[in-house]
Amino acid sequence: MADLAQAIRQFGNELLKQKHLSAHQSKTLLNILRCRTAALGWREEVCEHCSTVRYSYNSCGDRHCPRCQNTKQAFWVEGLVASTLPVKHYHVVFTVPHCLNDICLWNQQLFYQTLFKTVWSTLCSFGYTHYGSETGCVAVLHTWGQNLSLHPHIHCIVPAAGYDLKGRWKTIGINGKYLYPVHQLSDTFKGKFMDSLQRKLRKLKASGFDRHLQQAAKSRWVVYSEPPLANANKVIHYLGQYTHRVAISNQRILKVNDTHVTFVAKDYRDNAKKKTVSLKGEEFLRRFCQHILPKRFVRIRRYGIYNPTVIRNNQLMFVPDKPDVEQLLRKVQPETTPQRILRLTGCDITLCPHCKKGHLKTIKTVPRIRSPARTYITMLMAEL
Repeated sequence: MADLAQAIRQFGNELLKQKHLSAHQSKTLLNILRCRTAALGWREEVCEHCSTVRYSYNSCGDRHCPRCQNTKQAFWVEGLVASTLPVKHYHVVFTVPHCLNDICLWNQQLFYQTLFKTVWSTLCSFGYTHYGSETGCVAVLHTWGQNLSLHPHIHCIVPAAGYDLKGRWKTIGINGKYLYPVHQLSDTFKGKFMDSLQRKLRKLKASGFDRHLQQAAKSRWVVYSEPPLANANKVIHYLGQYTHRVAISNQRILKVNDTHVTFVAKDYRDNAKKKTVSLKGEEFLRRFCQHILPKRFVRIRRYGIYNPTVIRNNQLMFVPDKPDVEQLLRKVQPETTPQRILRLTGCDITLCPHCKKGHLKTIKTVPRIRSPARTYITMLMAEL
């Protein structure tokens, strides 16, 4: 079955020859290539019912790996439940023009930090000017389009509530269907982002992007806002769809041959119809590497009343009307990871795949291979 690891194994060497990869990008490709292989260690398990022996290989845990995100997403969604307000929420998407992509590729850290800061500054200012209150948001960064092109944008979930200037709780929004005027929101976001980006570029004495900035200043910026979502549970699961996605999942990759990678992509200009896209293998990996975030960069952020510090200082606001008995029991008797996965996803990873009756028990553990100190590029080339 075609997957991302197969594409890396097939075309990774050519990419390394044609394009210089950073150590972090090389490490990410290496992690994906080794994910669920003997190189990362494995366990020997035996079924207590039928004595079938199975070997389970460890996952890499990299946030860019398409194999390692489902469980993380389920855990993150559960953790968000306790801090989500029982109010309506709006989905707002902030995007930037493609003419700024060269600046993004030149310094991803600077560009994405500016994007996050500007998004929250815009939402915060509109909360004060339109409703006289401070609200909050949970913001998630996405950097890709369906064809793996660079398309930085931020998804925001904004609660229809906040604190006014006197510290009183207040509901915001008009008739429960309208939050902010999107045209004003777009113009304000554009002005704040361009001003902040230009100041940072001048500080770094980066003078080669004047043409891109002029083109962006003439472009029409769009902020998309959806009607409010119904309740907290729907908000959590809706946002969960965006939190732990990677640039492309293995399910979308149809075929990897000697020269090309073929995958499925939605064409939003044609009513989101699914179409096949075929790219040269090196170009496919080059596009994927564009979406490898800087090391330790936080792509999910909480602001305002959803900031962890604010939540700790206002715990009474988030206490449910009735105590969660199951949650109290879990604190007394902590769950194991397989138990938590079973509860959240309905998948029992300890169930024997052969007899479907017994449970697997680990009888032997082999740690990951520790090779001598080498660069990630050297290790990646050795794997390829």
